[in-house]
Amino acid sequence: MTLNDTVALFFEHYQKTHPLLTIEHDPEWPSPCELGQAFEDADGNSVIAWQPVKRHLSEDDFAGLENALEMPIHPDVKTHYGTYWSANLEAEAPDGHVSLLYLWNPTDAERLIENLIGHAVACRHNRTPFSVFFACTEPDSDLFLTINNTTGQIQLEEPGKAPLRVVSENLQSFMNQLVPAPTL
Repeated sequence: MTLNDTVALFFEHYQKTHPLLTIEHDPEWPSPCELGQAFEDADGNSVIAWQPVKRHLSEDDFAGLENALEMPIHPDVKTHYGTYWSANLEAEAPDGHVSLLYLWNPTDAERLIENLIGHAVACRHNRTPFSVFFACTEPDSDLFLTINNTTGQIQLEEPGKAPLRVVSENLQSFMNQLVPAPTL
């Protein structure tokens, strides 16, 4: 089984356990994920139904970043961010709750690249290996999960510091351990 297969299975399982996903509607922030028209929820908020949408990674998606950083981006990073358009997804991992970060629309993809360039500069300044964030941990925590760009290992990190520890040997083994969790 490939990482693409593992990601697809997680999304399939997520959609089975969350048949109706809604998100706060922002007409200035449209997404291919949106379904139908916005409506008012029980609390009076404008929300819209959505579902993850399969996308096809283009080599151009990370080419600018690779050129700017003068290094290749790990294939697992490309798979994670290039397989689906989606809002963030909640999951339970062996070590606790995580919010998996995804791209909502093409503008979000541009923002990710800009943030990763800034992150790479900070990594060079701090003399830490370049890693790419892909998940947040507990809502009140400053820790996040990254993919080490050289090794592909999943690491627990605190912003601006060296990785605290390796959580998993790669994204596929990490994703295989996840269980969809209720949305926050």
